[in-house]
Amino acid sequence: MFDVAMPWAVLGDGSRRDAERLPLFGVAATRALEIEAARALPPHTLMQRAGGSVARLALALAPHARRIWIAAGPGNNGGDGLEAAAWLQRTGKQVTVSLAPCVQTPVDAAAAGAEARAAGVALVESSAPPEPLGPDDLAIDALFGIGLTRAPAGWALAAMRSLNDGGTPVLSIDLPSGLDAEQGALLDETAVVQARWTLSLLTLKPGLFTAQGRDHAGQIWFHDLGVHAEASQASAGLLTGASSLWPARRHAQHKGSFGDVWVVGGAAGMAGAALLAARAALAAGAGRVHLVQLDPQSPTLDPMHPELMLRPLAALHDARTPLENATVVCGCGGGDAVREHLPGLIARAGRLLLDADALNAVAADPSLARLLEMRAGRGRAATLLTPHPLEAARLLGLQTDAIQSARLSAAERVAQRWHATVVLKGSGSVIAAPGETTLINASGNASLATAGTGDVLAGWIGGLWAQGLSARSAALLGTHTHGAAADVWCAHQARPGPLAASALIAQLRR
Repeated sequence: MFDVAMPWAVLGDGSRRDAERLPLFGVAATRALEIEAARALPPHTLMQRAGGSVARLALALAPHARRIWIAAGPGNNGGDGLEAAAWLQRTGKQVTVSLAPCVQTPVDAAAAGAEARAAGVALVESSAPPEPLGPDDLAIDALFGIGLTRAPAGWALAAMRSLNDGGTPVLSIDLPSGLDAEQGALLDETAVVQARWTLSLLTLKPGLFTAQGRDHAGQIWFHDLGVHAEASQASAGLLTGASSLWPARRHAQHKGSFGDVWVVGGAAGMAGAALLAARAALAAGAGRVHLVQLDPQSPTLDPMHPELMLRPLAALHDARTPLENATVVCGCGGGDAVREHLPGLIARAGRLLLDADALNAVAADPSLARLLEMRAGRGRAATLLTPHPLEAARLLGLQTDAIQSARLSAAERVAQRWHATVVLKGSGSVIAAPGETTLINASGNASLATAGTGDVLAGWIGGLWAQGLSARSAALLGTHTHGAAADVWCAHQARPGPLAASALIAQLRR
């Protein structure tokens, strides 16, 4: 068992392992693995292991809990809860299980119910504990796990509300009930368990780490139940580190060895966005950073960073400007003014990162969208897109809710259409690229919800990309370190709040 929030995993035998990327398994892959494992084991073994794992974690997390109440659903998740109840009762805890009314119970869950009765566990039909629980007690959510496919109702809905009432800490088994295992969406905005801890069993599920998952799952623990899952069977991955991707810097190299970045943006009233992107590219280690601001009245010098080379608009259309060998970051604060420059940039840039208003322009103009599609056939020309959910919705012609309810598949659709590496920003940013495993970034927090942090991310990734990394490696390293910088900053604050974009660059530089 280990806590996936830690920089290294703590296994049952106390060993360590590098956990920079952990496999994530969707519902179908998890069920297939469960069936395969069960065939090789004596009956009920997996459920017994699951119940024991839940019980041991409950005792570790809430050793002084006076009472333990378990809400058990009608399926195997409820069976896991019943197994845990028997374990906990045998340790001397006072355990009550509320059982969902069910016509037919799975065989393993029925056996777990019999074991709980034999252990002396109190089994009740009520959807609430017999007595109100307090903050010193423990509630265990064993309602649905990965089995819920529609909004809960009736007894189950009442039990979910009881779990959320009273301030009692909740341990969810596998998933907080009401959370979609694949995408992290809520099946019903008004019906989802708020867990303090979640123990994911057999596999880690993507929905725990993106969209609403991070807010509702609390601290996430994992136990593989003694079953080895091949990473090749995973539907996605969790990016928990990226230190191996840092570009090397040898003594004999010079500034030309680390690439040129051209930042294009900063229309009237939005000069700050382009400046933030350019400064972030510098902090990332790009050899030279050129800034082209779309506002003709913009300054010709950044007094805070005079090493930035500010260029006139005419440089973008000069055939002597070596864009073919450069990394172009376009769109940060570009407004409508960026649209007229996109055809040339799409055609010429060797590495092209589109963000913000550049993405909106592509979404609104079919001719630009077609030009971007054609880049895939231009040999070494590479594209990287960094949309937030609204920009992704515009690119796909959908509503934002549709993106947020299917974040992984939405990122994959954008990547496939434009044959690009895509960073779909948000809680648990999703990184997708054609032919590659889709990854969810584990770093970052709500301190990044401030103006300009997206511009910093674009410039930061662009600066890393210019140093010879592939588009995907730059996206992985850039996204993870961007979030990790905010995590480190928050850890040193007495009361974490918003992190200003300029302060984020300083933190990234450190």
